[in-house]
Amino acid sequence: MSYASPLEARIAKKVTKASIDYGLIEDGDRIMVGLSGGKDSWALMQVLDQLQRRAPINFSLVAVNVDSGYEDFQHGTVKQACDARGWECHIEHTSIGDTMDDLLAANATPCSLCARLRRGVLYRLADNVGATKIALGHHADDFIETLLLNLFFEGSLKAMPARLVSDNGAHIVIRPLVYVSENDCREYTKAVGLPVIGCCCPACGDLSLQRQRIKRLLLDLERENPGVKHSMLRALANVAPRHLLDSRLNPVAELISRAGAPRQAGDLAPDIGALLQIRVPS
Repeated sequence: MSYASPLEARIAKKVTKASIDYGLIEDGDRIMVGLSGGKDSWALMQVLDQLQRRAPINFSLVAVNVDSGYEDFQHGTVKQACDARGWECHIEHTSIGDTMDDLLAANATPCSLCARLRRGVLYRLADNVGATKIALGHHADDFIETLLLNLFFEGSLKAMPARLVSDNGAHIVIRPLVYVSENDCREYTKAVGLPVIGCCCPACGDLSLQRQRIKRLLLDLERENPGVKHSMLRALANVAPRHLLDSRLNPVAELISRAGAPRQAGDLAPDIGALLQIRVPS
């Protein structure tokens, strides 16, 4: 069975590779897709549907849309589009919007809190629908942007995993679009005629938000150095822990042991003192 377009074939190939690389989709899985109605989650639902028809393994899909409670959110449009394509779909109405208004400070960015609240809802719904995995529509650009956001503003070197087991071990979150660009998601959703809707959050599209600033930075970098985003994504899978400063990755005692010194970590003080006496030639 051939794909509808070269774009669809390319995206399907990348999602298949991600699944193989990280063990995302397995025989017998019931995958719950977090379907926000945005371009990325539509692209994810569409390509998983196409892969389900072709894959040598059996897995089922159920779409779940979390309505945050904002006025004018078009959850009916999401349900109609799913029904028209024969996709199982559940709409969950919540008051996340009001909850954030109560918890956030006046100038705080709502996106991270909203994501955590929605994630909690998805975990609960996964149990209700019998899902073995929760699929989210984060694409390659999201991974790179998250890396830079944490690096620049949080003082941590991390992005997001393609496969994540929840802290209590009860849920598995997968991100099959890890190798797919945001632009391909946008073009794919447009090509297959799926209705993109906004979340109706007042902060949606605010160009002053940190993530939007990072997007602009990456756009400029990619324009000047084509392929830089691909290089950054590769870097996330090519980590050299010994070249970082985190002592949890490089305990001092182990570093001494590697060097063949039979001393304890506490014996470093005299050496450091001696080093301080060394004069650099002028």
